[in-house]
Amino acid sequence: MKILIIHIAIILLLTIQQSTAQLLPVLGAQRAGTSTVQFLKIGVGARAAGMGESFVALANDASALYWNPAGITQFSENQLLVSHANWLVDINHQFLGAVYHLSTDDAVGLSITSLHMDDMPVTTEIQPFGNGEYFRFADIAIGFTYGRKLTEQFSFGATVRYIEETLDMLTTQGVLIDLGTYYWTGLGTSRFSAVITNFGSQVKPTGTVKMLNGNTTSDFEEYTPPTLFRFGFAFDPINDDLNTLTTSIQLNHPNDNSENIGLGVEYQWMKTFVLRGGYKLNVDEQRFSFGGGINASLGFVDLSMDYGFVSFTNLGDVHRISLIAKL
Repeated sequence: MKILIIHIAIILLLTIQQSTAQLLPVLGAQRAGTSTVQFLKIGVGARAAGMGESFVALANDASALYWNPAGITQFSENQLLVSHANWLVDINHQFLGAVYHLSTDDAVGLSITSLHMDDMPVTTEIQPFGNGEYFRFADIAIGFTYGRKLTEQFSFGATVRYIEETLDMLTTQGVLIDLGTYYWTGLGTSRFSAVITNFGSQVKPTGTVKMLNGNTTSDFEEYTPPTLFRFGFAFDPINDDLNTLTTSIQLNHPNDNSENIGLGVEYQWMKTFVLRGGYKLNVDEQRFSFGGGINASLGFVDLSMDYGFVSFTNLGDVHRISLIAKL
């Protein structure tokens, strides 16, 4: 318990530091651009997006397949999640996830992530408007997740994920691992989570590229995947039959940029209508987000329909929609 309190105090102190003038230099920005397969950093689900992606300590629906594998033990229904995002510069991001409970303590999940765009014309220095050829860019990730509730308070989960990125003639492949924990502190509704995602060995493209001078090359450098450590804390200051208010805070430590902090809030009225808001600290582009949703029952299935909006300072806005079926 003392260790938990220390972790929470560190997160709160970092929040205060980031929300005021910088007393210390921001470390980590020099690592920007040092990892590959960046599509793995795109968040999943409109609910998490609306809460500023401060979600690892909540993660109590099928989107936990992305955020925290231990979270698939935090609900009892079998769930199917479909999520779509109109990402930046006409890129489409889709996620499909399913969770099945083997018992009251064990659950498994399968997830598929896809990032793609329309074929683009090939341009060169001497043909800047295209040479009549087109190339394709697409990413895919397939993950298998297992989660287990070890005690009433503590759960653990892991995901093994195959990733593949295709850029014209080049293909990057690899296998990465996510590890997550979920801990109910016993102090009211407070819970704490620690997650590491995209952990694995370096990857590099394979294939052959034809250079402008006619030569070809098939020797490329290796790069690390975008490994990310997340530490989150959440609790419900209001939780009754009519109103539920959930707040969350999350510290993100990426291997390819500076640390940042996410803040999120979710309000539910009669477990049916939902409003959400979020804010990120110490990030260059993404700042505030908001969203909402509705929960409905069709008798044989319960549905959660959610919308999330994220504002980027210079790149535009991103809209997400997601649907969860609970069986």
